[in-house]
Amino acid sequence: MEDHKIVQRNLALQREWYGEPLGDRVRRLVVAFDISQAYLADVLGISAPMLSQVMSGRRAKIGNPAVLARLIMLERKILTPGVASGDRPSMQQALEDVRESRPTVDRDALPVHDGRPDVAAVQALRRVARPEDLTQAAETVRDRHPWLAELLRRAAFPQV
Repeated sequence: MEDHKIVQRNLALQREWYGEPLGDRVRRLVVAFDISQAYLADVLGISAPMLSQVMSGRRAKIGNPAVLARLIMLERKILTPGVASGDRPSMQQALEDVRESRPTVDRDALPVHDGRPDVAAVQALRRVARPEDLTQAAETVRDRHPWLAELLRRAAFPQV
């Protein structure tokens, strides 16, 4: 397969796996934090050449889940007041926090679901409430909101 077709295939895979090409996501971080691509690679814990290959589509994915977790952490930090306002010390602290992080990647840290909103809601409910509380809430709303009661019951009793 020629290079152009490989790149196009990899960019399509990135859209499917990550929601958009990784180059777009990385460029937003470089601009938001006003840093070089090489510095960002260091913060993420990936080599600069590897980040370049992922950005250009010569590679389809980020192989290390912790690197992806750090990328997501940085994307979230863009929304914090200090970073959003362009405060240099806040931006540097956010970058250092992410660089020093040792994210654990497990089924709860990066939940995977089929994209249905009800599945995501069930997963979120399981993370924040005990099964008995979910069951009690389901009973409380059963008559007025049967669809919500069913969602709460599904969260309370995971399929084995």
